[in-house]
Amino acid sequence: MAARSELRGGGGGGGGGGGACVKLLCVWSVCSALSAAYLLYLPLPSALSEPLKLMVVDAAFRWSKQAGDIGQSLGLVHHIRLINTLVTRFESLIPLDYEHIQTEDTEFSGVQVRVYQPSVNTQDGLRGAVVFFHGGGWSHGAPKLGSYDLLCKKMASELKAVVVTVDYRMAPDVRFPVQFEECLQACRFFLQPEVLRLYSVDPQRVAVCGDSAGGNLAAAVAQQIGRDNSTAGKFKLQVLIYPVLQALDFNTASYQQNQKIPILYRELMAQYWLEYLGADPELIHSLLLNNHTARDQELADPHRAKLDWTRVLPKDVTKHYKPVVPATGSPGILQRVPGLLDVRAAPLLADLEALRSAPRAYIMTGEHDVLRDDGLMYVRRLQQAGVSVTSRHYEDGFHGCFSFAFWPLYFAVGIQVVDDCIAWLRDHL
Repeated sequence: MAARSELRGGGGGGGGGGGACVKLLCVWSVCSALSAAYLLYLPLPSALSEPLKLMVVDAAFRWSKQAGDIGQSLGLVHHIRLINTLVTRFESLIPLDYEHIQTEDTEFSGVQVRVYQPSVNTQDGLRGAVVFFHGGGWSHGAPKLGSYDLLCKKMASELKAVVVTVDYRMAPDVRFPVQFEECLQACRFFLQPEVLRLYSVDPQRVAVCGDSAGGNLAAAVAQQIGRDNSTAGKFKLQVLIYPVLQALDFNTASYQQNQKIPILYRELMAQYWLEYLGADPELIHSLLLNNHTARDQELADPHRAKLDWTRVLPKDVTKHYKPVVPATGSPGILQRVPGLLDVRAAPLLADLEALRSAPRAYIMTGEHDVLRDDGLMYVRRLQQAGVSVTSRHYEDGFHGCFSFAFWPLYFAVGIQVVDDCIAWLRDHL
């Protein structure tokens, strides 16, 4: 109370200055409270795994994104670089584990990789292997730190397998098809018989795996390796964790249902696509309206049946949502951004002949994820091509949960997703 009296009681100009400071402090406090409430509060479905915890994680992600946008608008730094700096600093705080796993940073055909090896060999001296591509919208991610590092160590330990994580270059430094090409180069190098022998890997027991944008790269690379006669080694398995597989329809049932569900919002996914493909950011509104695939856009015609989720997916998945197909659209987008139609960027667009050469698949989807229908449609298309597919769908799953399986940002569904994925690999690799 004495301090409060003193603040009120100062005379002359000092009192006026103190009063002004108090007012500014009050304004700052109210603004901070409103900002915190805005960032934290988000109405979420009750079926979502640990919604309150997810609100906090999403608030941190949105804050970092806003900081990046402000930095770019002031001409200080590209927004992606600032976000990556923040992500790297956070990931570096996650404690190390699985110290018995040996790690080696090296290059495969000029591409940076980290190789994880268990200290114990199998009885016959040969081991399985997993090549892993990290997610992050082809723009973010620290594969050698934090959650991804722990994930690869956990896979190597529990599978007693060699795990290779590919540290491909990202946007804005490079754009499509560089990310795809670097992942493909690293895989071709690793699949060489002499390289597999070097790491004591059974050439019949190699899988490719990725989450989100990494799942996109894994699916595209698996297709390419499968039909590439010049590559002696092939993948036995592909593991796709909530993969992003197409950019022709931003109004699938899952995009409509989950457009405001963290941590991957519909608009953000469209931004990632434009960044990856090196396209004009101003095209985002046309993409969100599906103007690039309107009925008058003939270049999209060969792919419409592949993306007809009303026909491919069951009613309990699509619910009451309706397709968005404008009669007339924005001419020239598909010509100006050819990557939208390139199967190396959008593996869901591959024809059945290309899919027939793809390896057996494990595809994970989450109910509360804008990319749910990308994954579910790919399940159906692979099955139509005669490929064996295990589809694991999580009713409480959200985008990004695969990365939230370790302290301090662990979710029950994240732990379950990782454990189920490793269990499937253990049974089939």
